[in-house]
Amino acid sequence: MNGKGGQALTALKAAFPHTIPILTGFLVLGTAHGVLMKVAGFSWWWPLLTSVAIFGGSLEFVATSLLQAPFAPLQSFLTGLLVQARHLFYGIAMLDRYRSMGRKKPVMIFELCDETFSINCTVDVPEGVDRGLFMFFVGLLDQSYWVAGSLLGGLLGDFLPFDTTGMDFAMTAMFVVIALEQWLKDDRHFSALSGLFCSLAALLAFEPDSFLIPAMILILAALLLGRRVYGDGGEEAGS
Repeated sequence: MNGKGGQALTALKAAFPHTIPILTGFLVLGTAHGVLMKVAGFSWWWPLLTSVAIFGGSLEFVATSLLQAPFAPLQSFLTGLLVQARHLFYGIAMLDRYRSMGRKKPVMIFELCDETFSINCTVDVPEGVDRGLFMFFVGLLDQSYWVAGSLLGGLLGDFLPFDTTGMDFAMTAMFVVIALEQWLKDDRHFSALSGLFCSLAALLAFEPDSFLIPAMILILAALLLGRRVYGDGGEEAGS
């Protein structure tokens, strides 16, 4: 037990510094989510419940509207599928990394989000640190930040009487920042440009409400093609 406990503590200490940017972002975004739900008329524990049970930032903002709409389970399911469809591609990319995670695998799959995926795919795990535990704690820490922010927003919602118009744009702003960081980090910009042009092509070919899945398919095809061109070692093909 001491050996396993020591490994877990070492992995936790190694993972935490890499999640500090997520901590600052998720506390703000989670608080915005909690405030929006509170202003919409939900009790303080609703943001906590959705952040624990759903843990999909974009979907949680959408869920506030879905919970206020008439009961439509099929429409809600399809909306959730479209909003979170990108996780299918994350899951495919993480198949090999998660294959030998044992009992941690279900939790790690549930905790996988944009930011966790980015860290676990790009960070070099320090020597002597268990890689599986490191990735596990990255996901656990990231979700805990979001849960804490959502709970804080739900509790403070009654004490912050201000116009919340535009707060739901916080998640979009965060994605823009992530995209800019990836642009500055990569040399070829192949994946960023593929995402941009494939999304524009799908938007022109389909309606704004239905272009997401075609765009994802086009992006996946472009990245697979880029992988063949640049090889497994290319920065862009592997990102």
